Amino acid sequence: MRAITVPVPGGPSALVVSEVAEPVPGPREVVIDVAAAGVNRADVNQREGHYPSPAGAPSWPGLEVSGTVVATGEHVTTAAVGDYVVALLPGGGYADRVQVDEGLVLPLPRGVDLVEAAGLPEAVATVWSNVFMSAGLKPGETLLVHGGASGVGSIAIQMAVALGSTVYATAGSADKTSFCEQLGAARGIDYKTEDFVAVVDELTEGRGVDVVLDLVGGDYIARDVEALAVNGRVMVIAVQGGASATIDLSRLMAKRGRVWATTLRARSLDERRAIMAEVRDHVWPLVEAGSVRPVLDSVYPLEFVATAHKRMESGGHSGKILLAVR
Repeated sequence: MRAITVPVPGGPSALVVSEVAEPVPGPREVVIDVAAAGVNRADVNQREGHYPSPAGAPSWPGLEVSGTVVATGEHVTTAAVGDYVVALLPGGGYADRVQVDEGLVLPLPRGVDLVEAAGLPEAVATVWSNVFMSAGLKPGETLLVHGGASGVGSIAIQMAVALGSTVYATAGSADKTSFCEQLGAARGIDYKTEDFVAVVDELTEGRGVDVVLDLVGGDYIARDVEALAVNGRVMVIAVQGGASATIDLSRLMAKRGRVWATTLRARSLDERRAIMAEVRDHVWPLVEAGSVRPVLDSVYPLEFVATAHKRMESGGHSGKILLAVR
């Protein structure tokens, strides 16, 4: 079968269409014939040699897919051959077929196109595990999302609004802030022309926000602390702005605030199963009701993966970038 491998780390041209062995399901695994795969910033990092797959996972990129179950292990109880599904992966999604633990597989939500659904698993699991499970965002609280026009950001806005929170979102242009507002953000903040700390202070009448979802890191962290309300929480999930940060601990202490950094695919299988179970129970009803939907920027054929990565790295996208495999 085809897979997009990275024989030598590097730029987009390092992505190579290769022939690899067909996957075989373990006792509690399914094999999925892939309809589409999501493209994520983590895939770019992996291509560059900075974020290798965890032990036991395929060495090529791809953290989420949609498709059709074509084989099941002998102890699988939650999926059957022919089912339309989506799956969260530790790697290997850029391929014709994938094998994955059944606990990381969810049924295709009613009313969602099979290809479009590939834009859901990674973003939804990331947002639910960070904003709701860890930070405990509650109805009536406020959320600040950095990178609101990204795949994760677009889902975070919709989920938080659907569950009763007010959302502010930063983005890098007027078009992108408008995009965030169309998704439900009360205010889009253009980080190139506005100081998000000052805007949040004005919008909240000096109170600050309860939760920050930070995809930037670096010097944003100190500013996140300034934007926090008392008992506020900062969830750091990416470091596009740098992996080092300096914060004023006295300010964090005065606000009784927390800064928490996480990753998703490095978690244990049991943790990822638990996250996906909560997604099925709490988020899938919102998706099927139309309150949360995958927002697509572009869809490229699998063999145009280098172009998809260039689009991701350009920063010009709004919403998810997908690879159509079938």
